[in-house]
Amino acid sequence: MRMLVTGAAGQLGSDVVAAARAAGDEVAAADHATLDVTDRDAVLGAITTWRPEAVVHCAAWTAVDDCEQDPARAFTANALAVRWVAEACDRVGAHLVHVSTDYVFDGALDRPYHEWDATGPLSVYGASKLAGEREALALGPHAAVVRTSWVCGAHGPNIVATVLRLAAERHGEAGSLAFVDDQRGQPTFSADLAPLLRRIALERRSGTIHATNQGPVSWYELVREVLAAAGHDPGMVRPITTAELDPPRAARRPANSVLDNAVLRAAGVPLLRDFRDGPLQELVARLRG
Repeated sequence: MRMLVTGAAGQLGSDVVAAARAAGDEVAAADHATLDVTDRDAVLGAITTWRPEAVVHCAAWTAVDDCEQDPARAFTANALAVRWVAEACDRVGAHLVHVSTDYVFDGALDRPYHEWDATGPLSVYGASKLAGEREALALGPHAAVVRTSWVCGAHGPNIVATVLRLAAERHGEAGSLAFVDDQRGQPTFSADLAPLLRRIALERRSGTIHATNQGPVSWYELVREVLAAAGHDPGMVRPITTAELDPPRAARRPANSVLDNAVLRAAGVPLLRDFRDGPLQELVARLRG
């Protein structure tokens, strides 16, 4: 397959590039330095010149709290940029795989969210990503929106890297870390997600798809798992509520953002592994060298 990946130097994009090249694809890795996706002329020029069969759009502004302070930038980066990518894909007949987020939901349900549940973002970031979904889906059967959550990988900041750093700094002191126990989701490991995104592109699957590793947890529970995987005492972390965060976060987070991978399951596509069954341990090993 001839593929173009945006956000190719980022946490997920770098693993998508690696997975595609490992599978024998011809890949154009477009990072921010080589392609500003908010520049329509640059996007049209890159895609119409390269003429890929598929575009995996990983580029986004994911600083959730910063988005609250600059909605114009958030919607430009996370929505309007998707319009430019979709327009360029339409011109060359490329299939678009656009990566979205669990933050498009309000978190009020008492069960996992499936692909047909009503959205209701609580933050500017979530609203901008929902707008980007609509821009992508305007391509109809020539686009897939893949919602994922709590992404962790070897090439960017994430909860696993943060916990490993803090654990080293605190020298195993009991209760020295505090993470919220009233927000639940499913961590997703970019090394697992990347080959699935490639498969969705190769098979030209369409519509909205939820793709996460399995295993719902709170942030507090996930941190305990990270500490244990790294050989630290899970008692280093204590649970707190979102209301106890100091300082409080600018953007509201959904209390429940567990995504049910209903479309993949119904289509007979194997779901990503439970995060405890290899992905977490593998990432900890990579980050620790």
